[in-house]
Amino acid sequence: MRRMREAKGIKQETIAHLTQVSGPQVSKIENGKKRATRSFVELVDDYLEAGGALINLWGDLNKDGHPVPIWFDWPKIEMDATMLICWQHSVIPGLAQTPEYALAIVHGNQEAANARIGRQTILTRDDERGPANVLFLIEEQVLYHQVGTKETMKGQLERLIELSMLPNIMVQVVLSRGDHDGNMGAFVLATMEDRSEVAYAETAIRSITTDDPADLSVLARTLLELRSQALTQEMSRELIGKVAEERWT
Repeated sequence: MRRMREAKGIKQETIAHLTQVSGPQVSKIENGKKRATRSFVELVDDYLEAGGALINLWGDLNKDGHPVPIWFDWPKIEMDATMLICWQHSVIPGLAQTPEYALAIVHGNQEAANARIGRQTILTRDDERGPANVLFLIEEQVLYHQVGTKETMKGQLERLIELSMLPNIMVQVVLSRGDHDGNMGAFVLATMEDRSEVAYAETAIRSITTDDPADLSVLARTLLELRSQALTQEMSRELIGKVAEERWT
């Protein structure tokens, strides 16, 4: 795309105006850091008189059921995000896990556990970006699902309470009330500095990363439903503390 654009002396700003996306977004697409939608590619292909070459390339990159090119690096996206919304219905989200809980989740693989805990630096980083704003939405049953020992569970729930006290973190328990769209799988929604969104979703086959508008729309509706069934942060703290003392002490 860049070669074709530069060959015609066309600037990124022109493509941005044509496709109604920001200049930085166009740059990320050309650098392979952001997925282009088919509609974007069709507009650019026509404007650059590419004869369908860009459309065919887009098809190759998105074949085999991959919503985005498979080199998309979620840890990098997560690290660069300004806001994260994490939904989990089976275990404590990785960014909120204690070392003991993480080690139990990965079946004693210390290297994997260390890598998971290392990602948590985004919660308290003090560089120019500042800490990420994070909302943890956790299904109520997760508080009762034993991972590791009882001591591990108690420490994990106490960690959740500690995190909820930080100004950039919210922890809300979603009450278990039967069917809702969140039962289809855990996911994380990342908002980037330019306000674009990228989602990471877990499936039974593999995890996927997507910024497809249709996918993001589904997740947005799911989040609305989950938030409607969630306790306030203060009520969530009280419930977490109660379970920690009554179930895991």
